[in-house]
Amino acid sequence: MRVAGPTISIRDVALHAGVSVGTVSNVLNRPDIVAPSTRTRVLDAITVLGFVPNESARQLRRGRGRSLGLVVLDVANPFFTDVAKGVEEATGPAGLPVIFCNSDGDAAKESAYLDLLEEQRVQGVLITPVDDANARLLRLRERGVLVVLLDRVSPRAELCSVSVNDVHGGEQALRHLVEMGHERVAFVGGPWALPQMRDRFRGGVRALAEAGLPADALRRCETPSPTVAAGRDAAARILGVPKGARATAVFCANDLLALGVLQGMTRQRIRVPEEIALVGYDDIDFAAAAAVPISSVRQPRQRLGRTAAELLLDEATDPGSHVHRQVVFEPELVVRESSQFTRGAGTT
Repeated sequence: MRVAGPTISIRDVALHAGVSVGTVSNVLNRPDIVAPSTRTRVLDAITVLGFVPNESARQLRRGRGRSLGLVVLDVANPFFTDVAKGVEEATGPAGLPVIFCNSDGDAAKESAYLDLLEEQRVQGVLITPVDDANARLLRLRERGVLVVLLDRVSPRAELCSVSVNDVHGGEQALRHLVEMGHERVAFVGGPWALPQMRDRFRGGVRALAEAGLPADALRRCETPSPTVAAGRDAAARILGVPKGARATAVFCANDLLALGVLQGMTRQRIRVPEEIALVGYDDIDFAAAAAVPISSVRQPRQRLGRTAAELLLDEATDPGSHVHRQVVFEPELVVRESSQFTRGAGTT
């Protein structure tokens, strides 16, 4: 008669198969070191008795759990929601749950989450760090927790990373605006400590240089955060400049800022794109659905998350042959109504 699984222990299996508890453990964890005939005996005993291995206990004995940590900068940003979907695409088939953490761009909060994830003995951490030079991430690796940087270029060869060529993205945005006849462009983005902000601005300056325009043709309008509210405030500052000296186009470092700028312009009865053109970044779903559909530099958001998780899983399952990689994807400008107005020679 078959006994219900939960009542059976590993000792019962060992007794039934006529082997030691250590041999049963080896069959469950390292079957390749057990002789085939012995392995068959143990597996037969497991089937007959209905033994169910305690997977959590097995993993903890090996020093790590059956979960991953995902630490993002802003859970309210749909960009990170799509990234998380990509992570799930890779971890779901592997049976690995993901612990989702929101740092809010706060280094102290990020550190607290990393403490928690280490206490939970996660297999690894996927993280968009507040500070790229975070020594804590290297200490995690030294303690056996795998780390992959997400939406960041790794500064160290021993860390895998998945990112987007943001300099090229900035170039595409400004090249398009210059082609539309714009020679005064406001760059809305921040905080400036984030490398994406600096890279997207730098790409814009490059595009201006290619067009023979001075670097100060791209005017920085820094924001404390990349949010809709910060975008509305930036719109007010841009419109506060006398019309003759005002920017005729705005390049926002993400789509939330672009939505805020669009709201601010609409409230002041400024027509987009006829009076001020607008380009965002990320190409979240809300960009295409806005009252004036927003041109945006598209990032492969779900692919970013999926690739980062795949790199971590590869190292977890085959650390001996795993090769650390820094994967960089190329963005793509999607042109919509918000920037499709060519400024004529007489336009001011």
